[in-house]
Amino acid sequence: MNKKISATVLLIISIVIAVAAGKNFVKMREPEPIYPGAGVKEVKMLSDYFPDLKGTMGDTEIYVMEGSKPGGKMMVLGATHPNEPAAMLAAITLIENANIEAGTVYVIPRANNSALSHNDAQEASPQFIHVDTEGGQRWFRFGSRATNPIDQWPDPDVYIHASSGQHLSGSETRNLNRGYPGRKDGSFTEKVCYGITKFIKDENIDVSIDLHEASPEYPVINAMVSHENAMGVASAASINLQLNGIQISLEQSPKNLRGLTHRELGDFTDTLAILMETANASQGRLRGKTDEELAITGKDKFYVKAAELGRLYVPYDDNGHPIEERVGRHINGVNEIAKAYTMQNEANPIIINNIPEYSEILSNGLGNYLNAPQSN
Repeated sequence: MNKKISATVLLIISIVIAVAAGKNFVKMREPEPIYPGAGVKEVKMLSDYFPDLKGTMGDTEIYVMEGSKPGGKMMVLGATHPNEPAAMLAAITLIENANIEAGTVYVIPRANNSALSHNDAQEASPQFIHVDTEGGQRWFRFGSRATNPIDQWPDPDVYIHASSGQHLSGSETRNLNRGYPGRKDGSFTEKVCYGITKFIKDENIDVSIDLHEASPEYPVINAMVSHENAMGVASAASINLQLNGIQISLEQSPKNLRGLTHRELGDFTDTLAILMETANASQGRLRGKTDEELAITGKDKFYVKAAELGRLYVPYDDNGHPIEERVGRHINGVNEIAKAYTMQNEANPIIINNIPEYSEILSNGLGNYLNAPQSN
């Protein structure tokens, strides 16, 4: 009798755990709400350009902000790597604030939608981060660098980049920023890359910006990486950012590192391709506890010590590198790139208004520039 009771208890516990895990799995596939501002005129889907993505986790929203005056076209990508939260939050901040005076800005806040549907458990990463607004708390997914294995599996021992033949680690097959320009008959991740590339071609996008975060010990940090065709625009933008107190370096895209936006989009389309990096301790290998607080505040005592030892490529003290700083760098970088492009293409302007200044975000907090959550 005792054995039967024990077995029943274990069965009930197993069912409870399975139900809880199932609910968590479904929750992780649910996208965080975005509340578009008045500047958004239309929301398209990536499958509008590549129908094979329809009904899959590769499909994702494209927020269209079109000005009253004609002009150039810009694309902004967030969440290429969804464990880099400032990139997606910068894209969402643009969607919820920016107004376009001239030209059109397309924002894809969840470039790798699949990678947002799981996280890196082996890294002890949080599943969500939260930001307080005046009207309540917003939640955002903290995802993974790579496509969810549910959508693409198994990884090969060696990943061979299709257009160049370059050999990379097998896990890079699910890295969106190693799959460009993509293949329409390729892997799940390559199909998403193909969809984004096709969108750029179909819409004749003039400027493409891919937003990222990286560890403080990574050499290419607080930087722009630009395709050689975009160096004129990127150099002018980086100078203006520095004049405004935002220190940023500029590097030209290496031709021997393939699959990345700043290389392949510049090679395979007519867009001016630029990638931006900002410093985030939760990306690094020297960090301590990996939790929501680290992702938001950027404060970590081990990185303070590493800075004292001269091991980092950015300044680092007890203030860390908070989400306000990282998002502020990105959205002001987008604006300066638009200004630089307009200066060099006066007949084809991209003019973005109502972007909060870097100092304003630092002083007022990111939540002041996100719309309050809305009840269904």
